[in-house]
Amino acid sequence: MRSWRSRPGPWSGRGARGRLNRILERVADSDFRMAVEGIDQARLMMGFQKIANRITLGLLLAALIVGAAMLVQVDSDVRLFGYPALAIVFFVLAAGGAIALILAILFKDE
Repeated sequence: MRSWRSRPGPWSGRGARGRLNRILERVADSDFRMAVEGIDQARLMMGFQKIANRITLGLLLAALIVGAAMLVQVDSDVRLFGYPALAIVFFVLAAGGAIALILAILFKDE
């Protein structure tokens, strides 16, 4: 019957022990170096900022459309195309904002 010491493992063999010894010697001599590549935090934050701005603009446009739709129900003396003028102005502003957002996404993104 084999004991737990005789089972092969990830560090069994001369090559692995030699590598481990060299690593430990370098650590002991304060000569251990490690290269770590991280994410580009500035670029990541710019991406998150762009996404947050688009979500915010989308929510504002949605609120403008809902508000304009509610204003259509209100009777008003000033009318454009048969609808209350303020509601039409808000619909036009929402449409302009949506077009501006689409153009920014299509032409400004990298």
